[in-house]
Amino acid sequence: MSHENVSSGAPSDVSNARDWVRVLARYREPSTWRSSFELAVTLGPFLLLWALAWWALSVSGWLAFGISLVNAGFLLRLFAIQHDCGHAAFFNSRRTSDWVGRVLGVLTLTPYDVWRRTHSIHHSSAGNLSRRGIGDVHTLTLAEYRAMGPLGRFHYRLYRNPVVLFGLGPSYLFFLQNRVPLGLMAKARYWVSAMGTNLSILTALAVIFYFGGIMPILLIFVPSTLLAATAGMWLFYVQHQFETTHWEENQNWDLHDAAFHGSSHYILPRPLQWLSANIGIHHVHHLYSRIPFYRLPEVLRDHAPLAEGNKMTIRESLTNARLHLWDENTKRLLSFAQARRAA
Repeated sequence: MSHENVSSGAPSDVSNARDWVRVLARYREPSTWRSSFELAVTLGPFLLLWALAWWALSVSGWLAFGISLVNAGFLLRLFAIQHDCGHAAFFNSRRTSDWVGRVLGVLTLTPYDVWRRTHSIHHSSAGNLSRRGIGDVHTLTLAEYRAMGPLGRFHYRLYRNPVVLFGLGPSYLFFLQNRVPLGLMAKARYWVSAMGTNLSILTALAVIFYFGGIMPILLIFVPSTLLAATAGMWLFYVQHQFETTHWEENQNWDLHDAAFHGSSHYILPRPLQWLSANIGIHHVHHLYSRIPFYRLPEVLRDHAPLAEGNKMTIRESLTNARLHLWDENTKRLLSFAQARRAA
């Protein structure tokens, strides 16, 4: 993603970024009818494809496996709806949003109340070098990396390796890490959220095993969950990891500036944009997280500067996946090779 794309038509200073917040407030009200419709056209096909894949096991395991991969797209969209519920952006009633989010959290293997809190921390600290560690992709500065010993560098390079980050990482995050409220262990409510979700997941898997044995779990549940988790991890990565993203120490950090300049506008084909619930319009989402996902295109339609700012294509996102170290001097995310040349 070029610096020109990031700057094109975008707010040029903090005050303008704050002005955008006032403009975007007009789009915050969800429609109960529209939200219910979006939930129905996502949850309905998800359950239907699950049933179809289960039936397909009697014909071919490969057919069931293929259907489960298609269903991963709907599972990803259910997570995006859960995400909107966490921002109180899906229904006017916070209570309704929370309970819908908790139910969806069983399908996405994500304890809702735990995730809502860690994601809130992400929104309140994105791009802040002094507040890294919860709800973000671990990113070191160039100076921090150079100060490390060989073992520390090896661990960081291993963590940032695509095989780990997008292969092993999603499995660890959704199957293991989400089972306990890491980072929030001292609060009973988060243990209730995690253990309640775990119990619901185990109950659902036990019912599936009782009626269908192990194959529905291995050929339907696991593949769709892993593919959706991998896609979700990739989307989260490209939303904040690009060459001209925004990182500052706490004394220079500003919430609105970081929200706009540190979040991408990921251009996706329409089917993928639908399945990801417009989450690629991430710079607008971070500027005003209470906007329902189905109103984000409306924002871009009405405000050309936001439509043109921070654009990232799929090809550019693949290139950005090699960037790993933040250079505080040049304000650029660098690859390990660029870091070596800089040294």
